[in-house]
Amino acid sequence: MKMIIMAGGSGSRLWPLSRTYYPKQFLKLSGMEKSIFQMTIERCLLMGSMEDLYIVTSKDYHHLVKGQIEELEKMLPNEQILLEPEAKNTLPAILFAVQAIRGKGDDICAVFASDHVIEQPQILADTILGAADLASKGFVCFGITPTGPETGYGYIKPGKAVPGGFEIAEFKEKPDIGTAKAYIKDGYLWNSGIFTFHTAQFYQAVQKYNPEVYEAFQAAEVEEKFKKTPAISVDYGLIEKMDRVYGVPMAMEWNDLGNFTTFYDRYRTKQDDNGNVYFNNEMMLGSENNLVYSENDKAVAMVGVSDIVVVDQKDALLVCHRDQSQRVKDVVDVLKERKDVRADYHLTVYKPWGSYTILEEDKFYKVKRLTVFPGKRLSYQMHYHRYEHWIVVSGTATVTINDAQKLVRSGESIYIRLGEKHRLINSGNLPLEVIEVQNGEYLGEDDIIRYKDEDGIIR
Repeated sequence: MKMIIMAGGSGSRLWPLSRTYYPKQFLKLSGMEKSIFQMTIERCLLMGSMEDLYIVTSKDYHHLVKGQIEELEKMLPNEQILLEPEAKNTLPAILFAVQAIRGKGDDICAVFASDHVIEQPQILADTILGAADLASKGFVCFGITPTGPETGYGYIKPGKAVPGGFEIAEFKEKPDIGTAKAYIKDGYLWNSGIFTFHTAQFYQAVQKYNPEVYEAFQAAEVEEKFKKTPAISVDYGLIEKMDRVYGVPMAMEWNDLGNFTTFYDRYRTKQDDNGNVYFNNEMMLGSENNLVYSENDKAVAMVGVSDIVVVDQKDALLVCHRDQSQRVKDVVDVLKERKDVRADYHLTVYKPWGSYTILEEDKFYKVKRLTVFPGKRLSYQMHYHRYEHWIVVSGTATVTINDAQKLVRSGESIYIRLGEKHRLINSGNLPLEVIEVQNGEYLGEDDIIRYKDEDGIIR
């Protein structure tokens, strides 16, 4: 069996925890030693090996995917990390992976989202492996036995029983609370968004039911495939049109962390006697059913309020009613309209060479902490509008300024003037820590001119 992990989503309904360039699947939430993406990989390895795994993600997340795989002490060939040049929803993304798999031979294939939290991974693995025979006959969707009425999930209506599962009578969109209660009473299942199928059948089904997508993917170049294809989900574009679609129930704890309502449900075991979920020493006085997620050392108090979500980070604060958590995406849209970088970036930004954290900033200065991994280097670059002062905190930096190299050791510093070409390299075996002080009339991240290296690549 081959496995496809979809890891390209931005998770905007969990802002400010999840942001465009470090979305929820890569987060290590409170109480988690691994990210949600890393736990997804580990679940897949219960069903096969890294050779069976294909990851579809945005080109912006390539270094995050590779870095988190390396943290697991695993390796995945580059040809099995499939980079979307632009987001076109789930049908083109899955077809992208199916084409790659078929290049080595047809097989049964399972598709997983990278942002689901599953508490009993062995149940998942056993159920999917047990559905391989049914998947050879048609498309199989896995339904979750509901634990209560949920308005944030789609539903599956079971039909006629077949060996290993049932025919799906109907798919239902996200309901209101009254309809959700009726669905549960009538035996409906939550639609998990986990699928399995035979790759040849999938390819033929796309050709039959969505020829626009099929024709676009006949192009030779990946960029051309995605440029030509319409954006469409696998649900609308394929599953709901097919004749042979089966369902298999899974009785396990499952959460897609789609918004802060489902986030609250994920941590219900942390609820106090009044239904409040919090993670530090927050004070709850006369308050019920609140969610507080704070990463700061502030004294946080909730007094006389109920059903409120508070997410506190150093650069952003979200306060909303729990039944309005679906609208958090609208906040992100407004921030993007205002060109506010906090829609897209955390204070810590992860790069292929390491990361930087903004410690302090004002109109004419910015202070960052740079962490450069052993053997990594920043791009050879120049700025038109800012000066930079690098202070090495730990490790030894190899600094290039206008093609002249100099070693800068712990406790030493170096100054880069306006217009000078420069680069920072960590040639050592330990992480390099540098404090960078910028000053100038403009400090935006777009004031960077990058130059090609000796091999002709702009890094």
